[in-house]
Amino acid sequence: MSSFSFRPMSGVLLVSASLVFGAATMSRSAAYDVSQWWGPGEEHVIGEAIEFVNADGRLRLINAGDPINTADHPFFKPLGKNGRACVTCHQPSDAMSLSVKTIRARWDATGGQDPLFAAIDGANCPSLPQREEASHSLLLNKGLFRIARPWPPRAADGSVIEPEFDLQVISDPTGCNLDPKYGLSGKDAAVSVYRRPRPVANMKYMLSLPHGVTPHEYFMYNDKSLLPTDPDTGEFVSVQLMSDGRLPTLRGQATDAGSTHLEMIAKLTKEELRQIEAFEGAIYVAQSFSNQAGELRGPSMPPGLGPEALRDGPPGELGNNPVNRVFGTFEMWLNPRNNGAAVHSPQEAFRASIARGANVFFDKRFFIKDVGVYNDKGLGNPFKRSCASGCHNTVLTGMDLAPGFMDLGLNNWPWNRREDLPLFKATCHADAVPQSYLGRVIYTHDPGRALVTGKCRDIGASMTQQMRGLAARAPYFMGGAADTLREMVDFYDRRFNIGYTEQEKQDLVNFMSVL
Repeated sequence: MSSFSFRPMSGVLLVSASLVFGAATMSRSAAYDVSQWWGPGEEHVIGEAIEFVNADGRLRLINAGDPINTADHPFFKPLGKNGRACVTCHQPSDAMSLSVKTIRARWDATGGQDPLFAAIDGANCPSLPQREEASHSLLLNKGLFRIARPWPPRAADGSVIEPEFDLQVISDPTGCNLDPKYGLSGKDAAVSVYRRPRPVANMKYMLSLPHGVTPHEYFMYNDKSLLPTDPDTGEFVSVQLMSDGRLPTLRGQATDAGSTHLEMIAKLTKEELRQIEAFEGAIYVAQSFSNQAGELRGPSMPPGLGPEALRDGPPGELGNNPVNRVFGTFEMWLNPRNNGAAVHSPQEAFRASIARGANVFFDKRFFIKDVGVYNDKGLGNPFKRSCASGCHNTVLTGMDLAPGFMDLGLNNWPWNRREDLPLFKATCHADAVPQSYLGRVIYTHDPGRALVTGKCRDIGASMTQQMRGLAARAPYFMGGAADTLREMVDFYDRRFNIGYTEQEKQDLVNFMSVL
């Protein structure tokens, strides 16, 4: 990691007449009051780099491909009947995801009439009265879109998968799972679950398989049947793109999003898919400036920070503490003066806190226990690991390099109880392999991967996701369970009885805020 190089940027990017970002034009503490929302069909030119202000500093987006004019690009054009484009839910200012702050601002600016709030998934249920806050509460408060999954599940070819469990609606605060049209008993039976949009950036890390001894040997996978194949090439592909892993390629994800979220009548053309895939594969995002730590990029900085490190870094690589740390070393920020003497400035103190948080993330070991589709894979239960050597082990992005599905308890009782989400009772059949730690009767807010596979053991399991651009895209977790980075740290502390000190918690928050 210490050998990462940083390629200098040759220019700045003009976003609009009033919005220019670049090292030569930005003051260190400038506050911008211009709108950062990119609406469908608007014209922006994405050249080499652009930066967006957030509460912790600035997010930097770099483009490793050719310059793009958004006015006529299929990622940015409204292609469906509801007026949305891909950019509606994947905003550059929000690390190519979508924050609750942005969602609330659009509601206030448009009276709930922005295409973002389209009834199909921007409302708790399409049958609810529109332009009323209560009908869009999950999107407004937690950044959650309705995801309608067919019941019983369907395979990639459309054939029915016979599920290993029966599903019963116990509580339905949104009304959609019991809705006569959209619910489980409707003509097109579906399970409505509610999830956050994942960032569409740093894609080479999402798409790359772990390095093996040979180019065709993926050492992380004992059973390649865990991996899907690209329908166009037949090659094994990653399952990191989506929280439930149901669509393994950018083309498949774009096609599905077009027909569902954009409500397109016609399918995307091959050329449109090519342009979308090329754009998504060229974009890298990460925090570039911290209000308290200052600049995060450059040869004297921790080598894993900033999007340039992502652009230039190796995908598919397992972090191996302490030799190859997931986000590189932060030692240069620990007591930089007087050979270990106390730091002297607020900036040095904050940087030292970040470095301590990085060490907690990399080195503090705790017992990981009762995590479905994780502890039951021969690792042991409990299994002692740190955050970085356990589930957040991919170099530069911090997701799980292995298939990555696991039930942390965020979706299933008793670990996480939510009054705002539907609650299902899943009863597994007698001949099914049970969920390892919850048995055959499971109460869940989101069956997760099981809505794809139909497997009892997959109930509640979801994919870990990358940790870049966190400051720009709150809330966190698939179901928006943590409104802040501190709430995310507190969840893990409770879940695994880690026993973080107050200082360790704050250091972890500061560390994650600069990723």
